[in-house]
Amino acid sequence: MICMVSGMSTALQLRHVVKTFGPTRALDGLDLSVEHGEIHGFLGPNGAGKSTTLRILLGLLKADSGTVRVLDADPWAEPQRLHRELSYIPGEVSLWPNLTGGQVIDLLTRLHGRPDPARRRVLLERFELDPTKRCRSYSKGNRQKVALVAALANRASLYIFDEPTSGLDPLMEEVFERCVQELRDQGATVLLSSHILSEVERLSDRISIIRQGHIVRTASLDQMRALHATAVSATLAGPVSGLGALPGVRGLRVTGERVDFSVDAAHLDAAIALLGRAGIRSLVSQPPSLEELFLHHYGDQPAGGSR
Repeated sequence: MICMVSGMSTALQLRHVVKTFGPTRALDGLDLSVEHGEIHGFLGPNGAGKSTTLRILLGLLKADSGTVRVLDADPWAEPQRLHRELSYIPGEVSLWPNLTGGQVIDLLTRLHGRPDPARRRVLLERFELDPTKRCRSYSKGNRQKVALVAALANRASLYIFDEPTSGLDPLMEEVFERCVQELRDQGATVLLSSHILSEVERLSDRISIIRQGHIVRTASLDQMRALHATAVSATLAGPVSGLGALPGVRGLRVTGERVDFSVDAAHLDAAIALLGRAGIRSLVSQPPSLEELFLHHYGDQPAGGSR
């Protein structure tokens, strides 16, 4: 069973948070709320404020202003209490080179206070990690596996993952995704920050996109897609008329019996009904991917430096 902290409506919440570094305003009135039991994707390019946000949540940085609550605690004022309830995987993993992977895992889980030897054994097998080798001999992927096993072996209420699959091959990425889904099934909360948008797309119940230090959109993937166009490609039995005049239809191309266009989600039913009257031989409807939705918010802004 996952340990839960009762009496709270949200697992973590930041309200109007500001953080500056000299002249740089890393967070500019950021609002972020993650509900209990959800996997929440946290997206933004380098320089958007993701790393600063995570450090504040972990109690490693103090916000200049605003309110920060994580599992009903102030992470800056109560780090020891908080760290008993959360588990964290950093994007860059540094290990003690002369210790074995197993020794590092044991050290980290004992520091957390809830070691689970049986769960440790299962995770070592699932991630195909040899715990007897010294860390200096590990590849980047195996160093990441050590961090994953140590974090996932902890029975926590909240898991914060920052680029958790960095260096992993696709098979191990799939293992990680199954582990995260199991955490949610057991009642845990996950905040997932990753540049692998397909991973966030597959896992997340809701997604927040950060830009220039504040959240520009928080919604489920379906809610985000409902605000954007769906691509449609169809082969028809006969000619179709009036399609280009339908509200929300853009980029219509007709090549013989084939039509290609995009249509706003609110008008998709009307467009498909019109195609149906012409006789549909084949139809492909493709909603926008998370990558396309992400680029919608960042297409006019180059990625900056990390912060």
